[in-house]
Amino acid sequence: MSDEFSLLCALAGTNLSSARRQRIADWNYSALEWNIFFRLADQHGVLPLAAHNLVEIDSAKPTRSLPREIDNSLRSAYQANLQRSLWFASEMTRIVQFFQSRQLHAIPFKGPLLAQSVYGDIALRQFSDLDFLISSAEFDSAKRALDEIGYRPSTPLTPEVERFWLRRGNERAFDGSAGQNLVELQWAVLPYFYAIDLRVEDLLARAKSTYVSESETACLSSEDSLLVLCLHAAKHLWTRLIWLSDIAETLRIETIDYSLLFDRARTLGTTRILGVSFWLAQNVLEIELPQAAENLIHSDPSTLVIGSSFAERLARGAAYDFESADYFRWVLKLRERRRDRWRYLWRLLWTPGAGDLDAVRLPELFFPLYRVVRTGRLLRKLAR
Repeated sequence: MSDEFSLLCALAGTNLSSARRQRIADWNYSALEWNIFFRLADQHGVLPLAAHNLVEIDSAKPTRSLPREIDNSLRSAYQANLQRSLWFASEMTRIVQFFQSRQLHAIPFKGPLLAQSVYGDIALRQFSDLDFLISSAEFDSAKRALDEIGYRPSTPLTPEVERFWLRRGNERAFDGSAGQNLVELQWAVLPYFYAIDLRVEDLLARAKSTYVSESETACLSSEDSLLVLCLHAAKHLWTRLIWLSDIAETLRIETIDYSLLFDRARTLGTTRILGVSFWLAQNVLEIELPQAAENLIHSDPSTLVIGSSFAERLARGAAYDFESADYFRWVLKLRERRRDRWRYLWRLLWTPGAGDLDAVRLPELFFPLYRVVRTGRLLRKLAR
């Protein structure tokens, strides 16, 4: 690890031990490349969290050692994120209340809801949009509701393509007057080709209630929230610290029924994904795990090998081409059951994506031919 990345990992938590705080306080700040630190912090989505902790720890020292301009930059980064977060929280409440007035059952997740519930401070988590889970049956009604309050689809689709996308895609982004891609409606946690069939309808049925800005809203159950966070991080191969931090803070603050969580993961064939997520949170962010999470890690010998590879790639900032053979091989390794690996390969080969739909415009009668388009484009990419 670079010195800058090591410090960033040490700062990426909300309940730092006294030993960890002392290690940060004793850091040789003069040896840091601060431009690299700020770039990494922003890239990994933990700049406000790192800024808050670093300023607080340095302020408690008898002799402060942070350069004045760095201290000012850290405080500015935290304040800027606070302002954005407050706007998003207000907008989330407005959208939730409007959905409720239309009898639409939608659940916000991540974003300001996660920031408040597990970080304890809406300004500590960095995010750039609002995510809502909704059943595919209610998507059209939710889309019309968003239109009434000023949100339009980021990418226009014909009705025929949109119907097709509801069957094989997983989300649609919406623009508002304040910017692009501010809202996402998701009717599936992952695209269909990942072969992880976690039904949003089941998540909605198990939802509980919480409060954000003194307004009641539905939210995922603790077990479902942790499962969804691990699946989302795995989809991106754990390439950002914010996703590990989300998992670590959820493990720390939420009351989890681990037997229930593991039963759901076994049904989906995703226990290895949970194990790797827990291992990375423990070893990259240096957190203590509950015994149940430790037991899960040790139950699968592949967890240590896979986790070590991802930790090493994370430390050196390795990038992935998410349509490359290397990426597909890693996703296969994350599935513990052979049948799930075959299902993934089959769906990967035959399930058209947004790029395939854009590449060739076909009338609805010939939509089955998009499978041929998908296969041809995928094989060309893999041959590069």
